[in-house]
Amino acid sequence: MPTAYMSIKKTNKVIVVGGGAAGMMSAIWAGQAGAQVTLLEKNEKLGKKIYITGKGRCNMTNDCDGDAFMRCVPRNPRFLFAALRTLPPQELMAFMEANGCPVKVERGRRVFPVSDKASDVTRTLEKAMRRLNVDIRFNAAVSSVLTERTDAGERVRGVALADGTQMLCDRVVVATGGLSYPSTGSTGDGYRFAAEAGLSVTDTVPSLTGFQTAENWPAQLQGLSLKNVALHAALNGKSIFRQTGEMLFTHYGVSGPLVIELSSLVCDRPLSGVSAYLDLKPGMDEKQLDARLVRDFSAAGKKHVSSLLTQYLPQRLAALFPEMAKVDGGKTAAQVSAGERRALVGLMKRLPLTLTALRPFAEAIVTRGGVSVKEINASTMEAKKVTGLYFAGEVLDVDAFTGGYNLQIAFSTGALAGKSAGEADETNAF
Repeated sequence: MPTAYMSIKKTNKVIVVGGGAAGMMSAIWAGQAGAQVTLLEKNEKLGKKIYITGKGRCNMTNDCDGDAFMRCVPRNPRFLFAALRTLPPQELMAFMEANGCPVKVERGRRVFPVSDKASDVTRTLEKAMRRLNVDIRFNAAVSSVLTERTDAGERVRGVALADGTQMLCDRVVVATGGLSYPSTGSTGDGYRFAAEAGLSVTDTVPSLTGFQTAENWPAQLQGLSLKNVALHAALNGKSIFRQTGEMLFTHYGVSGPLVIELSSLVCDRPLSGVSAYLDLKPGMDEKQLDARLVRDFSAAGKKHVSSLLTQYLPQRLAALFPEMAKVDGGKTAAQVSAGERRALVGLMKRLPLTLTALRPFAEAIVTRGGVSVKEINASTMEAKKVTGLYFAGEVLDVDAFTGGYNLQIAFSTGALAGKSAGEADETNAF
């Protein structure tokens, strides 16, 4: 007589470590999968880094298709296929709308809450978690992930808190962020958890950050923003970057959208091999620009060079520019030689920047490096060496350009990790 049995689904107890974008989305998706979820946040509130993204407005994603998204991920893009299928940008936007946070699409297909308040994004995610009965605990710093050796290999047991308390569970999602903006609580805890579990962690460096320069004239222009300029860069003689947009001079060198995007391409390379220059007048070639200077200098022969240059450059830059081009700014336009005029034109079209160092993690938007994606199952976000241990968000060795891509990566990998961790195990009972 055949033996009768029935399938029983076990409810997983899931602990999510970290209450940022990846952690909150992990908790939501684990809860939707039917798990009993506890989220542990070391800070006194959720989403500290979300509050400062997009200048406090939270550029949460980019409303682009999959191919366009992948082109904006310079580090391990293929690893994200399953995560982006689980939660693509358009579904994230729909989720936010359905949960009471209307969104809007701006220049560059950047997506923001209609309110322009990052706090609305965090509030929406928190409400979604609470509707799913996620147990949210603040000031709960995790000191280690507990594992045990079984016949089937290493598996998760739970976590230990900084106060010595042990919390047992079936699965753990580590979403502790990277090293950027450590004031938000991102202090690299997840890298330590991974290393202690036997996983490889790649070298970490700041990315999406400014550069210090060998030149000291940028410091004299501190706070000056240039729009519609072109930044060109080459690595070991090969062109790698050529874009037009906005940049900023600072007390240490250069920053702004163009500059921080370039940093994503060279942050893990020796800067000695990087050459960069600004084209201050990308709308004209040298011949056209020279012809215009000839016309303007001829029409205003008694004006000083530095005064005439304000027609081409912001006043503060115009005041410094003749000296930078080795031209006497006190000369009148009529006194400027053809060679000196060509020097001015040449420098406007090719103003060199010697990049000497990246700015530190405290100023970087994201971290390059982290838990090696070779150690993670891209279909589930589970560690290959430790059953029940998942990683999501910036702690992974994946990062992208600015424009909402990095937050989308956090949300998507968080959703996949949470879904995978929360899905019930099936056992057979006689």
